[in-house]
Amino acid sequence: MQKFPEPTYRLLVLLFTCWLLPTPSHADQTEPAAPASSIVVHKSPFCLCCKDWIKHLEQNAFAVTSENTLDTAKIKRAMDVPASLQGCHTGVMDGKYVFEGHVPARLIRKFLANPPKNAIGLAVPGMPQGSPGMYRGRDFEPFNVFLILPGGDYKLYEAVTEPEES
Repeated sequence: MQKFPEPTYRLLVLLFTCWLLPTPSHADQTEPAAPASSIVVHKSPFCLCCKDWIKHLEQNAFAVTSENTLDTAKIKRAMDVPASLQGCHTGVMDGKYVFEGHVPARLIRKFLANPPKNAIGLAVPGMPQGSPGMYRGRDFEPFNVFLILPGGDYKLYEAVTEPEES
């Protein structure tokens, strides 16, 4: 029996499940989409931009659990996030991937669809004014999203040059 890599296996299961489901009626189309991915966000209980980033994820069909802590550095160390890439909150998916700072939901999806070999996750260092959770509709500030690699290494994943959709 052929064994598929985990991401391929999950995709095949999802496709097969969708094929078996009945076609929704017109009335069903007004219901919100079921969350496709679950993420735990470790954040300070006092941070408002973290709440806005969580809202951005939820608007993009992520199921989000928020864990308040006054020591976010502990989770950043545990997930091997280099100090130069740290933001104000840390999202962890399946205990395996980390999404540090204000990473756009579309880039999380892109990453999850084809995780680069040995990648730990993605990071938006600091709190750029153009990033989801920070952007307020004017004075957009372009920002970079970095791929986090083992041993403190990282490289550019994508430069974001225009505001993200909600």
